[in-house]
Amino acid sequence: MERIGVIGGGLMGSGIAEVTARAGIDTVVVEVSQEAAQVAEDKIRSSLERALSRGKIDEAELAAVLGRITVATDLEALADRDLVVEAASEREDVKLDLFRRVGAILEKDDAILTSNTSSIPIVKLGAVAGRADRVMGVHFFNPAPVMQLVELIPSLTTSPETLARMQAFVTDKLGKQPIEATDRAGFVVNSLLVPYLLSAIRMYEAGYASAADIDKGMVLGCGHPMGPLALSDLIGLDTIRAIGISMYEEFKEPLYSPPPLLDRMVDAGLMGKKSGHGFYAY
Repeated sequence: MERIGVIGGGLMGSGIAEVTARAGIDTVVVEVSQEAAQVAEDKIRSSLERALSRGKIDEAELAAVLGRITVATDLEALADRDLVVEAASEREDVKLDLFRRVGAILEKDDAILTSNTSSIPIVKLGAVAGRADRVMGVHFFNPAPVMQLVELIPSLTTSPETLARMQAFVTDKLGKQPIEATDRAGFVVNSLLVPYLLSAIRMYEAGYASAADIDKGMVLGCGHPMGPLALSDLIGLDTIRAIGISMYEEFKEPLYSPPPLLDRMVDAGLMGKKSGHGFYAY
């Protein structure tokens, strides 16, 4: 896989593009507008400059990585890609539309189309893409350049060859550690993580303790590197809510249902770190 496409240049998409470009791969990022494309490019440059300041890369590598990344605003730029990773907003209607359109654009019969979704069923995406055997989930974690885990999620229609190619790609080319999950909402990590985060939000909503004390309790009492409310802000409250809704719709378990406070915060535009305010101000 020598040519990679990434749909969406937000927090996850820009991170994934940086990962593939740093692995020496020609990478195209597609955004919805020129303004969004510029923001994505700035995100990648800022991340690389932080790596430079920490001695992780040198000036020559920074320039080389940026030279491997092209930012576009037309899905047609993905036509010649060997692999496309969709990292658009966590909305099923948006993802289904993208898979329908990109599946028709890809020129190579063996090109693989993947989603970085946290919770949406992969089999639905494969069904509309026209290449169900070459569609699967590839779930990176934030920040993608740092986090070593990648969840690989084949659906009922994903071919064994597609899964094997992605396992080799993630391990050998990207240098990350894959785990395989079944095509169930939440996969492995979010099935464990999201109910924990929602419980912390319910605890705060009910007035058990302040946000700072809830987080301090889990950091100092359980050895977590970050408290659940700070982590929710980092992930994005809209993303947490979308994952919770998707998991609740599939399993009907009350612990997956977003609490009213989370609904209201998202409606108010309080998305967490990316919007400047969530459970904390940034």
